[in-house]
Amino acid sequence: MTELQVLRIITAACIVIPFVVTFAATPVSMRVAKAIGAIDVPSDKRRMHDKPVPCFGGMALFAGVVVTLLLIKAELFPRTFIVGNYSGISADTINGLIAGGAVIFVAGVIDDVRGMRPLAKLAMQIAGATVAFLFGVRMDTIKLLGLNMTDGSAGNMAANFIITIIWIVAIVNMINLIDGMDGLAAGVVGISSLAIAYAGYLRGYYDLTLGMCTVAGSSFGFLPFNFYPAKSFMGDSGAMFLGFMLASVSVMSQTKSATIVAIIVPVVVLGVPLFDVIFAVFRRLLRGQSILSADKSHLHHLISHIGMGQRRTVLMLYGVTSVMGVAAILLSRDLLLEAIFLFGVAILFIIVLIWKWNVKDR
Repeated sequence: MTELQVLRIITAACIVIPFVVTFAATPVSMRVAKAIGAIDVPSDKRRMHDKPVPCFGGMALFAGVVVTLLLIKAELFPRTFIVGNYSGISADTINGLIAGGAVIFVAGVIDDVRGMRPLAKLAMQIAGATVAFLFGVRMDTIKLLGLNMTDGSAGNMAANFIITIIWIVAIVNMINLIDGMDGLAAGVVGISSLAIAYAGYLRGYYDLTLGMCTVAGSSFGFLPFNFYPAKSFMGDSGAMFLGFMLASVSVMSQTKSATIVAIIVPVVVLGVPLFDVIFAVFRRLLRGQSILSADKSHLHHLISHIGMGQRRTVLMLYGVTSVMGVAAILLSRDLLLEAIFLFGVAILFIIVLIWKWNVKDR
C-alpha cells in the first residue's frame, strides 16, 4: 500500500468517524435538551417551525469533532509517513481547537438555555478565539497589506492576534446567522468544508484536509435529524462551534504561506453566508435599525417567500454553495477567470431571486 493510499484511508476515516459519532449522539442530545430546557418554542414570526424542537444538537456536533481530533492526537492514525506537506496535525493545534471550541460551545449552551446578551456572546467568542490563538491557531505567516507577520515582534504579534480574532469571530457569526432554516447551516458547512478539504488536498496541505473532513463528517452526521422537517436543531452551541471549527481549521495548515487556501478559498466557499451578512447589515442600516437586530429578511427567508418552501430553498442554497465550492477549487488551481465566472453566476442567481421577490411583494 502506497503512502497516498494510506492517506486516502485516513481521510475517509476522518469523515466516517465524526459522522457515526454525531449521528449516534444526536438522539442523546435530544433527550438532554428536554432535561435542561433547551427547547426552541415558536414564539414569534421569525420562527420557521410551528412545534417545539430540541435545540441541543451542538452537543452531538461537538462530540463528533472532538472524538475524531482526540483519535488523531492519540496517533491511532498512522503518522510514520510524510506525503507532500503532511506530517500530522500537531498536538498543540488539536489542543487549541478543542479548548477554543469548548469555550464557544459553552457560550452557545448558555445562550440556548438561558439566553445571552449580544455583547456577552461576543466576549465569549473573542475568548474562544483567543484560546485557540494562544495554542498556535493563528495567521502567523500570511502576508497581508504588505506586512510579513513572521518575525515574532510585538507589533506583528499584535496584528496577528487582531486579524485572527476578527477572522474567527466573523465566521462564527456568519454561520450562526444562516442557521434559520432546517438543515441549512449543517449542509452549507458540510459542503464548504469538503470544498476547502479538496483544495487543501490538491495543494498538498493534508493536515488542512483531515481537519476539514472532520468538520464535514460531523455536519453530515447531524443532517439526517436536522433536514426538513427537523427533529433537532443545532442551536447556537452547534452553529457557533461549527463556525469556529471552520474558521480555525482553515488557517492551521503547516504551510500557511498558502494565502489562497488559507483565506481566499474559505471566503469564496462561504459566499452564501457572506452575502447574507452584507445584505443584512445594509438592510438594517437603511432601515435605521441596529445591525444586531433580528428580522425575517435573510436570504433564506426571501427565497422561501417566493413560494419555494423550506426544503427547496435549502436544496437551492446547497446548490449555490456547491457552485461556489467548485469556484474556490478552481481558484486554488490558479484558474482565476473560471473561478470568477462561476462565482459571478452564483451571486447573480441569488440577486435575481431576491429581486423577483421584491417586485412581487410590491
